[in-house]
Amino acid sequence: MGLNNFSKTVGLQKKTAFIRNICILAHVDHGKTTLADCLISSNGIISSRLAGKLRYLDSREDEQIRGITMKSSAISLLFGRGDQEYLINLIDSPGHVDFSSEVSTAVRLCDGCIIVVDAVEGICPQTHAVLRQAWLENIRPVLVINKIDRLIMELKFTPQEAYCHLKNILEQVNAITGTLFTSKVLEEMAEKETETQLTSDSAHGDQVYAWSAGLEYVDDSHLYFSPDQGNVVFASAIDGWGFGIEHFAKLYSQKIGIKQSVLLKTLWGDYYLNTKAKKITKIEQVKGKKPLFVQLVLENIWSLYDAVTKRDKDKIDKIVSSLGLKIGAREMRHADPKVQLNAICSQWLPISDAILSMVCNKLPSPLDITAERVDKLLCVGGKTFDSLPQETQDLKDAFLKCSSEETAPVIVFVSKMFAVDAKTLPHNKPRPLSQEEIAQRRELVRRRHAEKSAASQGQEQVQQAAGGTPEDQAINKVDGQTSPSQLDSMTLAAMKQEPEDKEAFIAFARVFSGVVRRGQKLFVLGPKYDPTESLPKLPPQCSAVDSLPSVPHLACCTLEGLYLLMGRELEELEEVAPGNVLGIGGLQEFVLKSATLSSSPACPPFNPLNFEATPIVRVAVEPTHPSEMPQLVKGMKLLNQADPCVQVLIQETGEHVLITAGEVHLQRCLDDLKERFAKIEISVSKPIIPFRETITRPPKVDMVNEEIGKQQKVAVIHQSREEQNKIPEGMQVDSDGLITISTPNKYATLSVRATPLPEEVTRLLEENSSLIRTIEQFSSSMYEGKKMEEMTQKTLSQIKDFKEKLEQHLQGRKWRNAVDGIWSFGPRKCGPNILLNRLENYKRSVWQCLEGRRPTKGANLYQDFDNSIVSGFQLATLSGPMCEEPLMGVCFSVEKWDMSRSVEQMSISRQDSETTEATEEAREEEEAASVSRTENVKLASENEFQGGDEGVVKSSSQRGTETLLADCYGPFSGQLIATMKEACRYAMQVKPQRLMAAMYTCEIMATADVLGRVYGVLSKREGRVLQEEMKEGTDAFVIKAVLPVAESFGFADEIRKRTSGLASPQLVFSHWEVISDDPFWVPTTEEEYLHFGEKADSENQARKYMNAVRKRKGLYVDEKIVEHAEKQRTLSRNK
Repeated sequence: MGLNNFSKTVGLQKKTAFIRNICILAHVDHGKTTLADCLISSNGIISSRLAGKLRYLDSREDEQIRGITMKSSAISLLFGRGDQEYLINLIDSPGHVDFSSEVSTAVRLCDGCIIVVDAVEGICPQTHAVLRQAWLENIRPVLVINKIDRLIMELKFTPQEAYCHLKNILEQVNAITGTLFTSKVLEEMAEKETETQLTSDSAHGDQVYAWSAGLEYVDDSHLYFSPDQGNVVFASAIDGWGFGIEHFAKLYSQKIGIKQSVLLKTLWGDYYLNTKAKKITKIEQVKGKKPLFVQLVLENIWSLYDAVTKRDKDKIDKIVSSLGLKIGAREMRHADPKVQLNAICSQWLPISDAILSMVCNKLPSPLDITAERVDKLLCVGGKTFDSLPQETQDLKDAFLKCSSEETAPVIVFVSKMFAVDAKTLPHNKPRPLSQEEIAQRRELVRRRHAEKSAASQGQEQVQQAAGGTPEDQAINKVDGQTSPSQLDSMTLAAMKQEPEDKEAFIAFARVFSGVVRRGQKLFVLGPKYDPTESLPKLPPQCSAVDSLPSVPHLACCTLEGLYLLMGRELEELEEVAPGNVLGIGGLQEFVLKSATLSSSPACPPFNPLNFEATPIVRVAVEPTHPSEMPQLVKGMKLLNQADPCVQVLIQETGEHVLITAGEVHLQRCLDDLKERFAKIEISVSKPIIPFRETITRPPKVDMVNEEIGKQQKVAVIHQSREEQNKIPEGMQVDSDGLITISTPNKYATLSVRATPLPEEVTRLLEENSSLIRTIEQFSSSMYEGKKMEEMTQKTLSQIKDFKEKLEQHLQGRKWRNAVDGIWSFGPRKCGPNILLNRLENYKRSVWQCLEGRRPTKGANLYQDFDNSIVSGFQLATLSGPMCEEPLMGVCFSVEKWDMSRSVEQMSISRQDSETTEATEEAREEEEAASVSRTENVKLASENEFQGGDEGVVKSSSQRGTETLLADCYGPFSGQLIATMKEACRYAMQVKPQRLMAAMYTCEIMATADVLGRVYGVLSKREGRVLQEEMKEGTDAFVIKAVLPVAESFGFADEIRKRTSGLASPQLVFSHWEVISDDPFWVPTTEEEYLHFGEKADSENQARKYMNAVRKRKGLYVDEKIVEHAEKQRTLSRNK
């Protein structure tokens, strides 16, 4: 970056009103990085000829090879309009679904975004996703419809057809925006209704229901994209041109003589020009008349493309001269028509001017941050802004003013950490030498040369005197090369070189308030930091420089370096004003992935980022050479810090596991681990596929569609099936699946039944996992008598709605009063399984937060061991009986919990303890009788003390039932946990068990000639097509399908190979689906025996998946082995 531009940028950073923080969002391959290249070339950073070919912001090697962006990169650009200059902090983001977490990190730092849509492909899945992310973060979007050249060159559209197609795309984008807006308004209306219901005292008055949804009172005109509002640009980034209709309105207002303001309103839409009257009409006067946009705009572009592709030199010269352009002779003579088009169009309709002027006009500066967005950022976990401490609420003004005063609190948000080579940091780069330094170095070299020559002459004289031979001199010279001083200098050089090979971590951040300076000390606020709890512990008006008492989730850090992000380069800064995007060095030890930095401890941590993609693909990683395990562990820690989405964990088996969002993301993480962070050879396991275990209702028909119960059983096979489900001794099983089991010491008996949950309930539990966690925490706190925060009214209303929905879905005789009896959710107290309390002698429910009263804690034996039952349930749901995978959609009802034996045992043990106490007292009284009367006072006090001691023993015997009931089987609570776990597992095993597979939704765009091949690949991989529709205006089909995650590896490559690159899929994790096959199925009837054979050799899919998981986990696998193997013989000899 030139010194002039750098000083300008630093100057503009202090003018907050002229800063624009924007990101480019789109589906993969819609032209984001090419568009970014065009904008960068306008600043002279790269040549305009290389724009679109260089992909400047794709700095990684694998990004260049694959041709897709994999990380968010920022660059600062200058744009002058009239006398005023603007600073535009541009962030390019990935479009591939695997890297959607990078989009979240970019969106949080911006105030506006450019949505790019391919004119041919139109709205795609990631376009939906990025529009939703922009909406959730309250940032304003503008639209660029890119690749319009494809409508001319590939689809051969006429200008009229292209206009209809573009209008259709705009309608689709606006439809998505309208849906997001409607849902928001309806949510707000619902919240207001609940508030009014809570506050209104007129409960007995007449209730009048308002049928209006509130949509008619809200102005939403500014939300939609329309060229006449100036928030849409039509472009072809690869050809370097783009325009908003303002350009043509200004041009034609002079030519036609119609006001520019009128043309702005009428250039887009069904408006027609009456050339004679010089009037614009809404109704076409003559049949076949073209709209203004077609007549005045598109036809000119189409005629230019037509002239250049047909090499009509006269027409090209005429167009160039009429537009007043200066095209170089080299471009005009070039054989490639694309070069000519780029040269003409980039001068006539420069894309950078069109887009950057739209950005400056339509997108807000950091000063225009809305109060709604500030409230969203500061309120974590369902808290309302009013519930925050007063010091925290005062920070809102600093946000809105974007204040740069000395007294203003410094607030910085770090959205991600990214790794750069330490050599690329500004202070490590070789800088150009000044004339004085060159002279000094020249003098130093001259002096060294003189010393060396003098030393060599003296050495020669000594050798001549000693009579040494040339061979001896050579040996001495070799020995002299490794002198101690030289060895020291070599080791020093190696030490200096070592840190240069390391990765340095830079924080990708934005300053929301205050001025950040290098060397400044700030607080690092962890995600669980709560100013409500911490502020009373800290002195008022304290800062990060002071010595403070230790507060949880609060640390102090020093900002070692501030950097201006310039794509592939970094420039050092001394200070950064509010509203700017920057890089911060020195936070590697304090920030893992994202964090909030502040000079005030009253600042809460920002709301966590919204990640669209769910990490689902797991692999186990180990070093090729076991001795390199420390490097792998260190490398995985660095990778975890460098990638916002990846998860790193060590399993109970000791395996180091990487969890990534998809196949491409996994490949990038493994490459980074090998080449950058661990720098060792690693071996990677096959992907670890997650499954879930569940139960279903007993099927009515068998595998050959015969009604169950009416066929004759095959005795031998049926017997083997029964052996499989053998129930151990001491356990009773009813005909309806009720399991009754006792603890090893026979003190307690449990009866448990497993029931499948309806699909709607399972889905509801999955969607509300965070709310369930809140309910469980609150319930357990109330039960244990701990101090807890008051629940907000909003959270309480959410819990009530959740309970009502559960009651709606759990209808019927079987589920009567089931919701009120919910004891716990599992696994991990927030999963999609339910524990029901069907006991008559003990009532316990998770809905105590709604009742608002603490449970009375008496000396109830059931209350003492309540946690043991819940823990057993949690363990059972965490690893199922089929292949130790978590359960899903299962309800366990505890119908009997008999502890009469334990009560008897406790009473016996209490009697024993009381008799021993009585004998001790009698003995002490006899001793006391022999003591003289003078010591009676002392004796009385001793008796009092003994009486108090007895009370302690008695109360401890009530509380410490654990010690009384402990025996050779261990503590009683542990026995209850194990028994409950076993009961749940066997209750599940007596029901029809099924595996659930993780499913991707897959969207593939393909032409008609390769449609059959796409279907072939899908059916081979157990895929199921949901929908197939033709994309309007093209010959392409859009296929929507579901595909098991287990079958998805290599799917994208296979599709591309089979279709010669004409189709590429987008895979997004969608849901869990039950595999219909029974993994334990064996033929039991004559019909099945005839159809499948005695051994049923065609292994079903569910059994294959189950055995694969069991093998991986080291569990027993019941595999068929080859019997009576014979060598194949050739019957006829070759003659």
